[in-house]
Amino acid sequence: MIRVMLAEDQRMVRGALATLLGLEDDLEVVAEASGGVEAVLLAQRERPDVALLDIELPGKDGPAAAAEIRAAVPSCRVMILTTFGRPGYLCRAMEAGASAFLVKDGPGRELADAIRRVVAGERVIDPNLAASALDPDAGPLSPHERDVLAAGADGSSVADIAARLRLPEDTARDRLSSAIDKVGARDRVEAVRTARARGWL
Repeated sequence: MIRVMLAEDQRMVRGALATLLGLEDDLEVVAEASGGVEAVLLAQRERPDVALLDIELPGKDGPAAAAEIRAAVPSCRVMILTTFGRPGYLCRAMEAGASAFLVKDGPGRELADAIRRVVAGERVIDPNLAASALDPDAGPLSPHERDVLAAGADGSSVADIAARLRLPEDTARDRLSSAIDKVGARDRVEAVRTARARGWL
């Protein structure tokens, strides 16, 4: 039996996924989370074989939760399921250690099969998204630039960003400036808005 944990903030969608997977003889949904922080805690407690995470979770998004789950429960495979088939999201998910990235409009049977393939050690990526990720526009930000831009998304000062990320202020300032330039924005607010819209942040 493959033990699955679901993390999806929309109760109706989460319930539908649990029902769908429960129809499979070899799949068992052992935990359900409505946010990223809860998903990490449940994964540590339940130690599922597979964690199926939505990309946009409250408290901690899918890639961030994926990275923590992979660190805390190395035996757990992480799959990202999303409405947003954007190359930037795919890149972030893969960097976080996800074994699969699927868009929600795929057939239910494909999701169950993808879970089995991931448990068998395969990596499963939506084929259309995989092709688009090869586009040079898939994401201009380095992981360091993305971290600094994300840390400053709430309007924090450069000093606060540096303290939060444990960086020298000059380094934080340089990375923030570089991120704004690469996104093609006039300022940090525009850079954050653009990066989020494109799935880079």
